[in-house]
Formats: sequence, C-alpha cells, structure tokens
Amino acid sequence: MIEKRSFDSLGHADHGWLNARHHFSFANYYDPDRMGWGALRVWNDDEIAANNGFPPHPHRDMEIITYVRTGAITHQDSMGNKGRTAAGDVQVMSAGTGVRHAEYNLEPEKTTLFQIWIEPRSAGGSPSWGTKPFPKGDRSGRFVTLASGFAGDEDALPIRADARVLGATLKAGESVMHSVGDGRHAYLVSATGSIDIDGQRFEPRDGAALDGGQSVTITALDDAEIVLVDSE
Repeated sequence: MIEKRSFDSLGHADHGWLNARHHFSFANYYDPDRMGWGALRVWNDDEIAANNGFPPHPHRDMEIITYVRTGAITHQDSMGNKGRTAAGDVQVMSAGTGVRHAEYNLEPEKTTLFQIWIEPRSAGGSPSWGTKPFPKGDRSGRFVTLASGFAGDEDALPIRADARVLGATLKAGESVMHSVGDGRHAYLVSATGSIDIDGQRFEPRDGAALDGGQSVTITALDDAEIVLVDSE
C-alpha cells in the first residue's frame, strides 16, 4: 500500500523564526496514527529565518540527518565540531550517549531543510558528526545513497541504523524504481516538483509511506528532487 500524507495534513508550528511542518508526532503535535514509520521517527520540514536558529540543546540515542534544500545551516556541538552545510548537502549527527549542539541559519536569507530522525539499532556509543556535499547532477535520474548503516555504502555518510537515506533528481517525465524489502518501511517526499507513484499523484512536500514487499515506480511530473528513507 501507499499512504499519502498531504502537506496540508501535517502538523504545523509557526514560531516566527521557525515555520515547521511535522510528518510525524513531534513537540506539541501529537497524532497517535503518526508516531513514526518503522525506525523512522521524525521528518520535519523546516523553514528557518535569516540569522536565527536552534540554540544549544541535548540529544541522545538518535541518528539525526539534515538535508538542506535552500540556504545553509551552521552546526556547532559539545564535541568541538563546527561546520556549514549548504543546499544539496547533507549532515549526520549520531547522538549516541549524549551530545549538545546548536544549529543556526547565519545566511542573509531563509534556509529550508528536512530534518530526519532514525532510531539507532542499539543505544549508546560515542557521539559523532559529519557533513558531505552531494551534487545534484550526480544523482540525476537515479537514487544515490546519502546516509547508510550498511556495509558497502562507503560513499555515504555513516549512520548507526539499519537504514538508508536516498536522494534523486528527476527531469519531468523521468522515472526511477524503488523496491521495499519484506518487513521494511520506506517514506519519501518530493522537495520540489509533483510526482506520480504507481498512478497516485503527490504534490511537493507531500509524504508517501510505503509498506514492505512492494516495488514502486516514481515518475516526475515536473522537475523533481526526491528524498527517501528505507528503514527497518
């Protein structure tokens, strides 16, 4: 089955400096039917105003992937890491036994991003952070693995979960396929552009929840930028 979660149905919080949509229950948004999808626990669609952001705060036992759509985000943490992740690039933080971090939009314009939280395969471990560019041209017409907890995905950012985060850019009319293994879960969002999944239309920033044991064909109705999580 393919469950459509339209953008208008998502949880919403507007704090002025932060305009957020929540695909799953988060903070003050609670929906018992949207507590996660497999090991995927959070998918937030954030718009962060210029020269604003999240002050230092703690995390633990979560794999946190940030996919920057426009603008850039600057990260700083209690491990001494500091870095800037720009549009099209990805950062990963494995919170492990605990870490404090801050994320700010230090740009003169709004930054938009997806923040994705995946439950780790086991608790604990030393926290870590990394960022990497993923040029959109390298994923033209195909899925590229952006973050992965599987051996053999050496070009991807490592996460401590039995999951992959994939990205693809499609020209209007192009298609890609994705097979979801038995017992697994996939969730995808088109950051830009309308898409068709096996005959069902999805607008930009709608969510699509896919059950295990199926293969789907994703066709771009407009030029599209797609992010997909495949997890336990």
